[in-house]
Amino acid sequence: MSTFTVSITYTQTVTYVTTKMLLLIKEIIREIGLDPAKFTDDWESYERAISTWLSSRNLQKVTLEIYSSRSGELAARWDLDVLYATVGEGTLWVDTAAIRYSIAKAGLVPSTCLYELKLTVSPGAPDVAGWGPASLRSTEGLRRYVVGATTGGNGLTAQTAYWSR
Repeated sequence: MSTFTVSITYTQTVTYVTTKMLLLIKEIIREIGLDPAKFTDDWESYERAISTWLSSRNLQKVTLEIYSSRSGELAARWDLDVLYATVGEGTLWVDTAAIRYSIAKAGLVPSTCLYELKLTVSPGAPDVAGWGPASLRSTEGLRRYVVGATTGGNGLTAQTAYWSR
């Protein structure tokens, strides 16, 4: 009988979770009825910022704001809250079914809506070129729905929630 051990480093986990978070955001954009072209055009910048801040354990939240192109008012929002643990089970995973189910519940947004990806980091986070302070739009009039853990591994997890009317 042979026994094999697979060791996944934190760096590998960061790479995996970064990619899966971005793919989940892209899926959300597409499935709620918006064009993901702008998102994919900026992929490299998103990937650099998320992986840098996950590596330094400074990333707190990835937020996709969907807003009216006329008023700027928030129409919907998706949050991926980052949780750090000192230990993990050593597996990498993603729950796309939970995201798809939640997208179906949240519904489409008007095709005239625009979107922005915003990252919330803790004080002392390293600088990343092209990124600076940003404020989140008000969620007044929206209700928060928790999806749960949607991707993670090796002590790093993203918990997803969405805001809608």
